[in-house]
Amino acid sequence: MSDPTDEQVADLAAALDVFSRRFKLTDVGAGRALAEIDKHILHYVEAHPDCGPTDVARSFGVAMTTISSATDRLAKRGLLERLRPSDDRRAVALRLTADGTSYTADHKRAYMVMFRAMLAPLSPAERDAFVAMMTKIASYES
Repeated sequence: MSDPTDEQVADLAAALDVFSRRFKLTDVGAGRALAEIDKHILHYVEAHPDCGPTDVARSFGVAMTTISSATDRLAKRGLLERLRPSDDRRAVALRLTADGTSYTADHKRAYMVMFRAMLAPLSPAERDAFVAMMTKIASYES
């Protein structure tokens, strides 16, 4: 496999610039927008109820202090709760509140609308090829 040319890299940069401005998802909740990591944490906790902050930090590859700060923000906003399991008072289990569950559901719906808009101009074969290429790029480890 050959390296990409400078022209290909420049063309990709220009296309991604337009793409990212056109398909930027605004925050779906009322009030202040959430930081990207906060959104990711909510979706992780939704998929892994009662996980611990260490599980989240390990999954995201970030420091525990980053997760602690984010879970503090999310708890203060009423989107996440931190529970102490009775069998281990030192442990913390994370769980979405009703507002957190509502937020993640709204966020997923908004993304699905945006993804449909991205794929709409493509033929079915182009959609399959695009998704396959994106999957290949996302799973590539250099």
